[in-house]
Amino acid sequence: MLDFNVVRAAAPVTAAPAANAQRAFDTLTLAFVADPPSRWMFPDERQYLQYFPIFAKAFGGAALDRGTALASPDCSGVALWLSPGAGPDEDALAALIEEGVTKQRKGDVLAVFDEMARLHPTEPHWYLPLIGVEPRHQGQGLGAALLRPVLEKCEVLHLPAYLEATSSRSLPLYKRHGFEAIGEIRIRDCPPIIQMLRLPASGTI
Repeated sequence: MLDFNVVRAAAPVTAAPAANAQRAFDTLTLAFVADPPSRWMFPDERQYLQYFPIFAKAFGGAALDRGTALASPDCSGVALWLSPGAGPDEDALAALIEEGVTKQRKGDVLAVFDEMARLHPTEPHWYLPLIGVEPRHQGQGLGAALLRPVLEKCEVLHLPAYLEATSSRSLPLYKRHGFEAIGEIRIRDCPPIIQMLRLPASGTI
């Protein structure tokens, strides 16, 4: 669980309780509605609305169970941070892809997640599979507030942080907080996914 006595919360974000899981997944669904890889995976509107919350739970839901998810008081912004040793639910992801992705795209989607897993850092680190802010609250500094507490914890513990950026719009935010692009995942016609790593003592929090 995140210890806010160790890290300085510079904005009103708190650990999101597991009881708020559905609200958190709803926020992420709104936040990712125009995200290129997400809509490549679920191009149909109804398909996206039905399956993205299930995807969010499989991909980063362990953060809510472990007490490492962050959210604003009204849950309009959510970050599913995974601590060292935690990861996505691979069985649930496979089941989701089998059920929710069209037959024509299923193989490519599996290849994307296989490549993400292959390139994922092996050393202890904090991982951010999903962070999102509802569209009407974007541009107000909430994304930065959801990054800072864990990045401060990374500084204290001398641990790196890792994420995959799926939109060019998010790159400046991550770069301002010390993340650097270390690679790019490209599978057939899937929009590019940028691997980003932040080393401790970057000087930018």
